Amino acid sequence: MLILNNLDPELFNYGIIHIRWYGLFFLIGITLSYLITRWAFKKNKFPFEDLESIALYLFIGLIVGARLGHVIFYEPLYYLQNPSQLLAVWNGGLSSHGATIGLVLAFLLWSAIHKVKFSKYADLFALGMPVAAMFVRIGNYFNSEIYGTKTDGPFGVVFARLGEDFPRHPAQLYEADLLLLTFIILFFVYKKYWKKLPSLFITFSFMFLYFTGRFFIEFVKDLHGLPADFPLSTGQVLSILPVLLAIGYFLVIICKRLRCLKN
Repeated sequence: MLILNNLDPELFNYGIIHIRWYGLFFLIGITLSYLITRWAFKKNKFPFEDLESIALYLFIGLIVGARLGHVIFYEPLYYLQNPSQLLAVWNGGLSSHGATIGLVLAFLLWSAIHKVKFSKYADLFALGMPVAAMFVRIGNYFNSEIYGTKTDGPFGVVFARLGEDFPRHPAQLYEADLLLLTFIILFFVYKKYWKKLPSLFITFSFMFLYFTGRFFIEFVKDLHGLPADFPLSTGQVLSILPVLLAIGYFLVIICKRLRCLKN
Protein backbone atom coordinates (compact mmCIF):
# COMPACT_ATOMS: atom_id res chain seq x y z
CA MET A 1 0.00 0.00 0.00
CA LEU A 2 1.71 3.14 -1.24
CA ILE A 3 1.13 6.46 0.50
CA LEU A 4 1.36 9.84 -1.22
CA ASN A 5 2.96 12.53 0.91
CA ASN A 6 2.04 15.88 -0.63
CA LEU A 7 1.76 17.67 2.71
CA ASP A 8 2.33 21.40 2.79
CA PRO A 9 5.07 22.11 5.36
CA GLU A 10 3.28 25.35 6.25
CA LEU A 11 0.31 25.14 8.56
CA PHE A 12 -0.43 28.85 8.35
CA ASN A 13 0.83 31.59 6.06
CA TYR A 14 -0.46 35.14 6.37
CA GLY A 15 1.80 37.96 5.28
CA ILE A 16 5.00 37.86 7.30
CA ILE A 17 3.53 35.27 9.70
CA HIS A 18 4.53 31.72 8.79
CA ILE A 19 3.71 28.77 11.02
CA ARG A 20 5.14 25.43 9.96
CA TRP A 21 3.97 21.98 10.97
CA TYR A 22 7.53 21.21 12.10
CA GLY A 23 7.47 24.08 14.58
CA LEU A 24 4.08 22.99 15.90
CA PHE A 25 5.18 19.39 16.40
CA PHE A 26 8.42 20.58 18.00
CA LEU A 27 6.40 22.65 20.48
CA ILE A 28 4.01 19.77 21.20
CA GLY A 29 6.91 17.38 21.81
CA ILE A 30 8.77 19.75 24.13
CA THR A 31 5.57 20.53 26.05
CA LEU A 32 4.62 16.86 26.53
CA SER A 33 8.17 16.00 27.57
CA TYR A 34 8.07 18.80 30.13
CA LEU A 35 4.71 17.63 31.49
CA ILE A 36 5.96 14.07 31.85
CA THR A 37 9.01 15.30 33.76
CA ARG A 38 6.83 17.55 35.90
CA TRP A 39 4.64 14.57 36.76
CA ALA A 40 7.75 12.60 37.79
CA PHE A 41 9.01 15.52 39.89
CA LYS A 42 5.67 15.74 41.67
CA LYS A 43 5.61 12.00 42.27
CA ASN A 44 9.06 12.16 43.85
CA LYS A 45 8.29 15.40 45.74
CA PHE A 46 11.21 17.22 44.14
CA PRO A 47 11.16 21.04 44.06
CA PHE A 48 9.59 22.55 40.94
CA GLU A 49 12.09 25.40 41.16
CA ASP A 50 14.80 22.97 40.09
CA LEU A 51 12.60 21.68 37.28
CA GLU A 52 12.05 25.16 35.84
CA SER A 53 15.73 26.03 36.15
CA ILE A 54 16.96 22.82 34.52
CA ALA A 55 14.34 23.07 31.76
CA LEU A 56 15.72 26.46 30.70
CA TYR A 57 19.29 25.12 30.54
CA LEU A 58 18.15 22.06 28.61
CA PHE A 59 16.16 24.06 26.08
CA ILE A 60 19.17 26.22 25.27
CA GLY A 61 21.43 23.16 25.16
CA LEU A 62 18.97 21.39 22.88
CA ILE A 63 18.80 24.17 20.29
CA VAL A 64 22.51 25.03 20.32
CA GLY A 65 23.62 21.39 20.35
CA ALA A 66 21.21 20.32 17.61
CA ARG A 67 22.30 23.15 15.33
CA LEU A 68 26.03 22.83 15.94
CA GLY A 69 25.75 19.06 15.61
CA HIS A 70 24.30 19.42 12.13
CA VAL A 71 26.91 22.01 11.16
CA ILE A 72 29.87 19.98 12.45
CA PHE A 73 28.75 16.43 11.67
CA TYR A 74 26.95 16.84 8.34
CA GLU A 75 27.84 20.05 6.46
CA PRO A 76 31.01 21.66 7.89
CA LEU A 77 32.37 22.77 4.51
CA TYR A 78 29.10 24.42 3.49
CA TYR A 79 28.91 26.49 6.67
CA LEU A 80 32.59 27.42 6.49
CA GLN A 81 31.84 28.85 3.05
CA ASN A 82 28.49 30.33 4.12
CA PRO A 83 28.89 31.45 7.76
CA SER A 84 25.85 33.75 7.45
CA GLN A 85 23.69 30.61 7.29
CA LEU A 86 24.95 29.29 10.61
CA LEU A 87 22.00 30.69 12.59
CA ALA A 88 19.38 30.11 9.88
CA VAL A 89 17.66 27.26 11.72
CA TRP A 90 14.43 28.04 9.87
CA ASN A 91 16.05 26.57 6.75
CA GLY A 92 16.43 23.21 8.48
CA GLY A 93 19.47 21.44 9.82
CA LEU A 94 19.19 20.02 13.35
CA SER A 95 21.03 16.93 14.56
CA SER A 96 19.60 14.55 17.15
CA HIS A 97 23.11 13.45 18.13
CA GLY A 98 24.12 17.08 18.55
CA ALA A 99 20.95 17.68 20.57
CA THR A 100 21.88 14.79 22.89
CA ILE A 101 25.36 16.21 23.44
CA GLY A 102 23.92 19.67 24.05
CA LEU A 103 21.42 18.34 26.58
CA VAL A 104 24.05 16.40 28.51
CA LEU A 105 26.47 19.34 28.61
CA ALA A 106 23.71 21.74 29.67
CA PHE A 107 22.63 19.37 32.43
CA LEU A 108 26.22 18.94 33.61
CA LEU A 109 26.63 22.72 33.66
CA TRP A 110 23.46 23.17 35.73
CA SER A 111 24.56 20.43 38.13
CA ALA A 112 27.98 22.02 38.61
CA ILE A 113 26.59 25.53 39.16
CA HIS A 114 23.90 24.39 41.60
CA LYS A 115 26.09 21.72 43.23
CA VAL A 116 23.54 18.97 42.65
CA LYS A 117 24.50 15.44 41.57
CA PHE A 118 23.83 14.86 37.88
CA SER A 119 22.16 11.56 38.69
CA LYS A 120 19.54 13.09 40.99
CA TYR A 121 17.28 14.34 38.18
CA ALA A 122 18.73 12.82 34.99
CA ASP A 123 16.38 9.83 34.84
CA LEU A 124 13.29 12.01 35.26
CA PHE A 125 14.22 14.13 32.25
CA ALA A 126 15.30 11.10 30.20
CA LEU A 127 11.83 9.64 30.74
CA GLY A 128 10.17 12.28 28.55
CA MET A 129 12.92 12.71 25.95
CA PRO A 130 11.62 10.04 23.55
CA VAL A 131 8.28 11.87 23.29
CA ALA A 132 9.93 15.14 22.28
CA ALA A 133 12.12 13.38 19.72
CA MET A 134 9.13 11.43 18.34
CA PHE A 135 7.22 14.60 17.49
CA VAL A 136 10.32 16.08 15.86
CA ARG A 137 10.44 13.08 13.52
CA ILE A 138 6.76 13.53 12.68
CA GLY A 139 7.65 17.13 11.82
CA ASN A 140 10.40 15.82 9.55
CA TYR A 141 7.78 13.73 7.73
CA PHE A 142 5.60 16.79 7.16
CA ASN A 143 8.69 18.60 5.83
CA SER A 144 9.52 15.73 3.44
CA GLU A 145 13.04 15.55 4.88
CA ILE A 146 15.28 12.89 6.41
CA TYR A 147 13.52 10.41 4.15
CA GLY A 148 14.57 6.87 3.32
CA THR A 149 15.94 5.13 0.29
CA LYS A 150 13.87 3.77 -2.59
CA THR A 151 11.73 0.76 -1.76
CA ASP A 152 9.48 -1.78 -3.47
CA GLY A 153 8.01 -2.77 -0.11
CA PRO A 154 4.36 -2.47 0.87
CA PHE A 155 4.76 0.63 3.04
CA GLY A 156 6.57 2.99 0.71
CA VAL A 157 5.80 6.70 0.63
CA VAL A 158 5.96 8.88 -2.47
CA PHE A 159 7.27 12.30 -1.44
CA ALA A 160 5.60 14.34 -4.15
CA ARG A 161 7.06 17.64 -2.98
CA LEU A 162 10.51 16.34 -3.89
CA GLY A 163 9.29 16.04 -7.46
CA GLU A 164 9.41 12.26 -7.27
CA ASP A 165 7.00 9.56 -8.42
CA PHE A 166 8.62 6.54 -6.76
CA PRO A 167 8.24 5.26 -3.17
CA ARG A 168 10.79 5.63 -0.41
CA HIS A 169 11.09 4.19 3.07
CA PRO A 170 9.36 6.60 5.49
CA ALA A 171 12.45 6.60 7.71
CA GLN A 172 11.03 9.49 9.75
CA LEU A 173 8.03 7.39 10.75
CA TYR A 174 10.20 4.34 11.46
CA GLU A 175 12.15 6.45 13.91
CA ALA A 176 8.98 7.96 15.39
CA ASP A 177 7.70 4.41 16.01
CA LEU A 178 11.03 3.48 17.60
CA LEU A 179 10.81 6.46 19.94
CA LEU A 180 7.21 5.68 20.88
CA LEU A 181 8.18 2.10 21.72
CA THR A 182 11.18 3.39 23.69
CA PHE A 183 8.95 5.67 25.73
CA ILE A 184 6.44 2.88 26.43
CA ILE A 185 9.23 0.61 27.69
CA LEU A 186 10.85 3.32 29.82
CA PHE A 187 7.53 4.41 31.30
CA PHE A 188 6.59 0.82 32.15
CA VAL A 189 9.96 0.21 33.81
CA TYR A 190 9.73 3.50 35.70
CA LYS A 191 6.18 2.86 36.98
CA LYS A 192 6.87 -0.71 38.06
CA TYR A 193 10.47 -0.67 39.29
CA TRP A 194 11.47 2.94 39.98
CA LYS A 195 12.34 2.48 43.67
CA LYS A 196 14.44 -0.60 42.87
CA LEU A 197 16.34 0.83 39.90
CA PRO A 198 20.00 1.83 40.18
CA SER A 199 20.84 5.47 39.50
CA LEU A 200 20.82 6.49 35.80
CA PHE A 201 19.11 3.26 34.70
CA ILE A 202 16.42 5.11 32.73
CA THR A 203 19.00 7.42 31.15
CA PHE A 204 21.23 4.64 29.86
CA SER A 205 18.23 2.51 28.86
CA PHE A 206 17.05 5.38 26.67
CA MET A 207 20.51 5.69 25.13
CA PHE A 208 20.70 1.96 24.43
CA LEU A 209 17.19 1.52 23.03
CA TYR A 210 17.12 4.63 20.86
CA PHE A 211 20.62 4.63 19.45
CA THR A 212 20.62 0.88 18.80
CA GLY A 213 17.36 1.22 16.88
CA ARG A 214 18.66 4.37 15.18
CA PHE A 215 21.76 2.46 14.00
CA PHE A 216 19.64 -0.05 12.09
CA ILE A 217 17.15 2.50 10.72
CA GLU A 218 20.10 4.38 9.22
CA PHE A 219 20.51 1.52 6.72
CA VAL A 220 17.38 2.72 4.92
CA LYS A 221 18.02 6.46 5.25
CA ASP A 222 19.03 8.49 2.23
CA LEU A 223 21.34 10.72 4.25
CA HIS A 224 24.87 9.39 4.40
CA GLY A 225 27.09 12.32 5.39
CA LEU A 226 30.30 10.32 4.82
CA PRO A 227 32.07 9.17 1.62
CA ALA A 228 29.81 6.83 -0.34
CA ASP A 229 32.31 3.96 -0.14
CA PHE A 230 32.32 4.08 3.67
CA PRO A 231 30.19 1.21 5.04
CA LEU A 232 28.43 3.28 7.71
CA SER A 233 26.57 6.59 7.70
CA THR A 234 27.39 9.56 9.93
CA GLY A 235 24.33 8.74 12.04
CA GLN A 236 25.54 5.18 12.57
CA VAL A 237 29.06 6.24 13.53
CA LEU A 238 27.67 8.77 16.00
CA SER A 239 25.30 6.14 17.47
CA ILE A 240 28.08 3.70 18.33
CA LEU A 241 29.49 5.63 21.31
CA PRO A 242 26.22 6.06 23.27
CA VAL A 243 25.40 2.38 22.70
CA LEU A 244 28.84 1.34 23.99
CA LEU A 245 28.48 3.66 26.99
CA ALA A 246 25.10 2.14 27.78
CA ILE A 247 26.45 -1.40 27.45
CA GLY A 248 29.36 -0.47 29.73
CA TYR A 249 26.91 0.89 32.30
CA PHE A 250 24.82 -2.29 32.28
CA LEU A 251 27.93 -4.48 32.56
CA VAL A 252 29.01 -2.53 35.65
CA ILE A 253 25.53 -2.92 37.16
CA ILE A 254 25.53 -6.66 36.44
CA CYS A 255 29.01 -7.08 37.94
CA LYS A 256 27.95 -5.25 41.10
CA ARG A 257 24.84 -7.40 41.43
CA LEU A 258 26.81 -10.62 40.92
CA ARG A 259 29.27 -9.60 43.61
CA CYS A 260 26.36 -8.99 45.94
CA LEU A 261 25.05 -12.47 45.21
CA LYS A 262 28.46 -14.04 45.88
CA ASN A 263 28.71 -12.19 49.17
